[in-house]
Amino acid sequence: MSLPPRLLPPVRAESPMSGLDRRNLGPLPVFAQSVAGAAPSAAMAASPAIAAANAGTGVLWSFAAALVLALLIGVCVAQFTRRMAAAGSLYSLTAKGLGPVAAFVCGWALLIGYGFLAMAALAAAGMYARGGLERAGLPAGWVVAAVVTLLLGALVTVCVLRGVRLSGRVVLVTEAVSISLMLTVFVLLLVRVGPQSPFTTPDRGLGGIAAGVLPALGAFIGFEAATSFGVEAKRPFRTVPRAMQWTAALCGVLYLVAAHTQTIGARSLPGGLAAQAEPVGALAAAQHLPWLSYLLDAGIGASFFACAMTVAGTLARLLLSMGREGVLPRRLGATHPRYRTPHVAVLATVPVLALAAAALPAAGVPPAKVLMTLLNVAGFGYLIAYFLVCLAAPVFLHRIGELTRGAVAAAAVTAAALLAALTVFTTSTVDGPYPVLFAVLAAAGLAWFGWLRARRPRSLAAIGIYDETTAEDLLDGRP
Repeated sequence: MSLPPRLLPPVRAESPMSGLDRRNLGPLPVFAQSVAGAAPSAAMAASPAIAAANAGTGVLWSFAAALVLALLIGVCVAQFTRRMAAAGSLYSLTAKGLGPVAAFVCGWALLIGYGFLAMAALAAAGMYARGGLERAGLPAGWVVAAVVTLLLGALVTVCVLRGVRLSGRVVLVTEAVSISLMLTVFVLLLVRVGPQSPFTTPDRGLGGIAAGVLPALGAFIGFEAATSFGVEAKRPFRTVPRAMQWTAALCGVLYLVAAHTQTIGARSLPGGLAAQAEPVGALAAAQHLPWLSYLLDAGIGASFFACAMTVAGTLARLLLSMGREGVLPRRLGATHPRYRTPHVAVLATVPVLALAAAALPAAGVPPAKVLMTLLNVAGFGYLIAYFLVCLAAPVFLHRIGELTRGAVAAAAVTAAALLAALTVFTTSTVDGPYPVLFAVLAAAGLAWFGWLRARRPRSLAAIGIYDETTAEDLLDGRP
């Protein structure tokens, strides 16, 4: 029985996400955005050694557990993305479950996560370009790294500004090349070290494995980037959830291969895997394949460049949503009439982030410290956002009358694991610079929230805009 016209919900003349290139991005570029957000090539090279510092020889089990957790996060996020497309990503989704206050916290955490990850990716791309030149015997100081970082920042700005389809193609090609290079490196190393059992008895027991899950999970950070491009994706309710889950699965397989290769290969190295500053390079030298280091630098640098482009796009779309809601200056909600991109948000952020990324090594901060600090802060922001959206999922499903036991179980397990990860991260960094930095960032967010509540309460109430069907969509037959 059909409802009479007077009882049907009204159809908007214009979507809240109007101005973006709606429903024109194919599934493969959307998938590439999520893959690039996680920067798997870079994580393959560094994450196993970081996790091994806690997990020891049980590092493979830590990555297996992190893969399961990433898939569960994807399940929670998919409860929203199967039903709505939001450029504000987890920020807008959280609002539909937990309301504007929790959504603001999620959005502020994502601003920190996206901003610091973009800086880390740009800085790292410059560092690896410098490293490649130095391996070739060419003089390359911090000036070279800074110049490369600024040039890449300019290229990211142009590509993200010129359109989502252009940036999607660039990300797709770059990430494909990056992963191919890294797989070549690891396959050659595996052939040299010989076949061995992938899962060995962990030397530090279950406690070590659990301690290694947090750094292993850090390798998956950014895999949900496809949610930011749901407005522009064709058939977003199918494409975006699949892109997230496929990304988590692909990254998980790549990380398991990388962890297995490095674990068995480092047995002959002094101190084992955890003692290696550049584990893959050390393995290549031990196996008398020093030329692999050039492939390594190229693969990691390309991965970080693709990551910077994707994160710049997600950050711009988050700012667009916040601008249109009035949570941030409304000018940020503007879109380019020709390229259909959030050009004001792009121009207001990417050049600034590139300058900051170039300035840190120029100021004399050691490159390794720059990268570790930026990635740790970004990871903390992402974990908070993941935790909140997992809490929001069952509440959202309950409100629309579609709550299931499976969704409750997935949210409960995932939220508990993420809360434990946040607790471990906080306690493990209490003696470093992070508490002060986090306190400053949190105080800034609290001050802005207080100002909004006092001066713009309607803006807070408007949090959570998403793409809605319009009359034009119905005439064109769009989903």
